[in-house]
Amino acid sequence: MDLGQMLAWFLDHLNYWTVTLLMIMENSVFPLPAELIVTPAAYKAAQGEMNIIALILLTTSGSLIGAIINYYLAMLVGRPAIYRFVDSRLGRACFLSRKKMEYVENLFLKHGNVSTFIGRLLPMGRQLISIPAGLARMNIRSFAFYTFFGSAIWNSFLMSIGYVLAGVLPEDRLVAEINRYSTLGGSVFLCLVAAYLLWRVLKSRRRQRV
Repeated sequence: MDLGQMLAWFLDHLNYWTVTLLMIMENSVFPLPAELIVTPAAYKAAQGEMNIIALILLTTSGSLIGAIINYYLAMLVGRPAIYRFVDSRLGRACFLSRKKMEYVENLFLKHGNVSTFIGRLLPMGRQLISIPAGLARMNIRSFAFYTFFGSAIWNSFLMSIGYVLAGVLPEDRLVAEINRYSTLGGSVFLCLVAAYLLWRVLKSRRRQRV
């Protein structure tokens, strides 16, 4: 099944319930790109078949539920079991790798709780940032807040781009364009976040000198 056929299948079968379920799966351990869920949903919204506000709320709720599943799984099974799974054949089939796990662990160690927000905007972080948070037993309310907020921004971003592009692009090009614009937009946003963090560090150092 090529990309065009896959997109056509999603368009034929998507509704509010399947969108939510797919987003839960996308944010747990299943390798489902958000672009293949949110983009067709935005296409339907642009055609008047679904409500875009309801879709943003449902995709974000699905993201939160999937993230909480990962959070508690990590807490229950522990780090050694997670890495055994990552290194297994099934883990590789789910597009997991030790490199990705080490990346999100280092992200969490470096930025702490706020990394659960930053991770929602990173291609390698969205599905996995919940795991180091669970291993560290991060406060669940803080985890839910950061996850929901970050997911809402990312899903709204994808939804708005998909909604606009749906009127000017054929279906077989829609996902490719979403990937291109989402990568660019995510990079710009992360640069802004990095600049803000750097500003806070410099400001803190100036206060210490005074």
